[in-house]
Amino acid sequence: MDRGFALLWRVTAATLLVIAFWQSFPIFQAVVLGRLAEPRAITPRGDLADWEQSTIAVFEAARDSVVFITTAETVIDPWTRNIYDVTRGNGSGFIWDTLGHVVTNHHVIAGASRAFVRLADGRSYPARLVGSAPEHDLAVLQIGVGADRPPPIPIGTSADLRVGQTVLAIGNPFGLDWTLTTGVVSALGRELPSQDGLPIRDLIQTDAAINPGNSGGPLIDSAGRLIGVNTAIYSPSGSSAGVGFAVPVDTVNRVVPQLIARGSYTPPFLGVHFDPRGDELLDRLGLEGVLVLDVVPGSPAEAAGLRPTRMTREGIVLGDIILALGDDAVRRSQDLVAALETRRAGETVDLTILRDGREITLQVALAAAP
Repeated sequence: MDRGFALLWRVTAATLLVIAFWQSFPIFQAVVLGRLAEPRAITPRGDLADWEQSTIAVFEAARDSVVFITTAETVIDPWTRNIYDVTRGNGSGFIWDTLGHVVTNHHVIAGASRAFVRLADGRSYPARLVGSAPEHDLAVLQIGVGADRPPPIPIGTSADLRVGQTVLAIGNPFGLDWTLTTGVVSALGRELPSQDGLPIRDLIQTDAAINPGNSGGPLIDSAGRLIGVNTAIYSPSGSSAGVGFAVPVDTVNRVVPQLIARGSYTPPFLGVHFDPRGDELLDRLGLEGVLVLDVVPGSPAEAAGLRPTRMTREGIVLGDIILALGDDAVRRSQDLVAALETRRAGETVDLTILRDGREITLQVALAAAP
């Protein structure tokens, strides 16, 4: 019995010793091994790749030209009659010129009572709405920046864009300010409906991540030039799915100066009256084009000799049918609207018409809208 008890005692003691050692092992590691631990040596990375340095340089050059826009809606409490602002949303924009004009999307400021613009250096200003063009989803604000004005973003072109070239988007997705995403031009000439139902044409498609809050921010090329204004995404979830769209800069550079000068945008003036019902009449006759219903006196159309539709005792005599404006084919009324959108006042264009069964070409000098 004594021998058995002694054996049990030794086994128990050994077990307790093992347990004690196991529990104190971290302390042993910390005390003994910790004295030998040192930070690991850093592996040199070498210079950044050329494309990385280029991306960094483009972002740093453009960052100060990008702004954060927040909007508010004035609400009157029907019970207390108190008036207060409720935050409506946020978006992006960019500095257009040295006069404090800021370009953004129309839908960023639509329905808002007030807007505020925050610069990259943290300064914030109340903004004044200068003008808006819903048909192009563009708007211009103005802020009263004094000294140390941020630089206007350099302007590029969109007519010479090619699918596959690198693009960068800077904006404030989900309120995360001054976020950079990169990608390529995925496609050109895309079309989306605008708020007034007419299509916004010639949009740039990109796979650079664009999310809510990016709207109104710049899409720039690898040279740091503005080539588009980020405007929309195509996604069932409402977040980036690699399909984003931007208004091309050639459209922006045509629309924005008019918004600054007049507060609204109107395409160049041709001086003809036309209507979708004319399209339906031509459809029944098996014809395509835009039927000239009337010609405005003193207009470019009258100067070019366009003939309107008229009523006679024998019935309706069709006027000229517009088939093309320059190189743009015109099959329906919305095609003529879109073709005029791409032109400037003072520009002389060839107008192809169908008259008495014959195609003829007239030269028309487009005018500014009256």
